[in-house]
Amino acid sequence: MADATVIAIVGAESTGKTVLAQTLTERLAQETGWRVTWVPEWLRTWCAREGRTPRLDEQAAIARVQHEHIEAAAAGHDVVVCDTTALTTAVYSRLVFGDRSLDARAVALHRRVDITL
Repeated sequence: MADATVIAIVGAESTGKTVLAQTLTERLAQETGWRVTWVPEWLRTWCAREGRTPRLDEQAAIARVQHEHIEAAAAGHDVVVCDTTALTTAVYSRLVFGDRSLDARAVALHRRVDITL
């Protein structure tokens, strides 16, 4: 990833992550003049597109795409605010499916994050 500062907002669904990410992005850009963007939660887009929640075998790809979107945003911005990371997908997979297979990779990817809220 580029040298962008990455801020991740993680937590359960419907806790205000998206509103916080959007608001924080707008304020940082206004107050600093930095190139700031936010990365939406890929899972939300995925569920809307598919019309359902993901199966166990789809979890790894969702985590991967979330990270790819973060990487792409970091390449062209000073600050990236993430409406979740692969870590949230791993936790969801563990809670819903009892699957820990995403944990190690998600933790490794999350180490790139500078600030976690």
